[in-house]
Amino acid sequence: MGVLGELEPKPVFRFFEEICGIPHGSGNVEKLSDYLVAFARERGLACRQDEMKNVIISKEATSGYEEQEGIILQGHMDMVAVKKPDSDIDMRADALRTAVEGDYIYAEDTSLGGDDGIAIAYALAILDADDLPHPHLDVVVTVDEEVGMDGAKALDLSDVKGTRLLNLDSEDEGYFLAGCAGGASVKHVLPVMREEKEGTLYTCRICGLLGGHSGGEIHRERGNANSLAGRLLETVSSVTDIGICGLFGGLADNAIPREATVRFIASGKEEELDEAVKAFEKTLQAELSTKDPGVRIEMTKESAVSMSCLDKQSGERAEKLLLLMPNGVQAMSADMHGLVQTSLNNGMMTLSEKELTVITSVRSSVASEKEALIRKISALTELLGGLVSVTGDYPGWTYKKESPFRELCVRVYEEMYGKAPKIQAIHAGVECGILLEKRPDLDCISLGPDMKNIHTTEERLCISSAKRVYEYVCRVLAAK
Repeated sequence: MGVLGELEPKPVFRFFEEICGIPHGSGNVEKLSDYLVAFARERGLACRQDEMKNVIISKEATSGYEEQEGIILQGHMDMVAVKKPDSDIDMRADALRTAVEGDYIYAEDTSLGGDDGIAIAYALAILDADDLPHPHLDVVVTVDEEVGMDGAKALDLSDVKGTRLLNLDSEDEGYFLAGCAGGASVKHVLPVMREEKEGTLYTCRICGLLGGHSGGEIHRERGNANSLAGRLLETVSSVTDIGICGLFGGLADNAIPREATVRFIASGKEEELDEAVKAFEKTLQAELSTKDPGVRIEMTKESAVSMSCLDKQSGERAEKLLLLMPNGVQAMSADMHGLVQTSLNNGMMTLSEKELTVITSVRSSVASEKEALIRKISALTELLGGLVSVTGDYPGWTYKKESPFRELCVRVYEEMYGKAPKIQAIHAGVECGILLEKRPDLDCISLGPDMKNIHTTEERLCISSAKRVYEYVCRVLAAK
């Protein structure tokens, strides 16, 4: 029995632990997809797996529910697979090392994948049970949601009977999502030229940042390590000529990067450079004293080296791209207080032999603002001699005033909890917008249990909340 074996409800956490035992980072979901197919076949349930590895499992209505409208339980099988720098785990091959601390589940040194493994665990527990009343059920599990919702885009819903969609990809109990932002991933590629340079090798690691989900936590205005790398380069290049030989930061375009590494060669002025980096560190610590109190710069030096570095012109263009690229909240909603309307996250940065690549995540609940921001950052890259490509473009989900399924979910919640849930739209993306484009007749709502720090190594899933939400979902299925 695993470490989650005694948690209640046992079926949910048994399946969740099995899911955690199968590597399922974005782009590495085949084994989990096949696991779902095997689950369905072992129980004689109708199942379809498409070429993308999306899986749809169907179960007929129980007695007395044959005339009720079918319900779709929907989530995604991929997770943002990140680990601490010193972890020995292979996120593409190894099981997560789940553990329990108080009322929370976490994974040692890695993200947990509660987003969205708990949705799959809920669905499997429901499909596996023979004592839960429900209408016709369609369980729809998509792939690669975290990297552009490509699975949902390719999904064929023509044989799905359900018209009421319960998306289980939210992280705050008591909050029902009824709308979300659209988004896209923008890749900036800046060609560079190199030359040999001799001098002292500086390795500066910007670290100690909290990071977080670029949709759910962008409003917290935490430090973005990749953007700060641009400021660091400006700081040191103002002291002396440098040759940039390494840039790396971020692990996913939709995760606020917590660390970035900048490596450069400089000749002379070591004392001035040391003072400049220390002064910049103090500046960051003052700026982010509340938002990111742990920010720091770790610097090492290696004298008398010769390395391949960006030439002067390429270095200046790389510095300007990182320095000038917008980041963070760009506009707040005038219609819904506290809702971010448009944002940008500089999620990934890598420097190879011939090019600097920066990948940004753009989000907006206003389609025209999303397109305008994409054009703006594309123009910046093109002015610096780079190329831009846009992938993973997905639509937003517009709030509907009339929603019978939402009304039913609210009624059940009030009966169970004695209070009304909070209905809101969010800045993060969920797949409902894409699915609605395919099936405009769907009546959608999104909800889930409490989770903290998703997409980071500090991710936590609340055990008691997961239990309550599972019981609530079962009550929704049984409601007439």
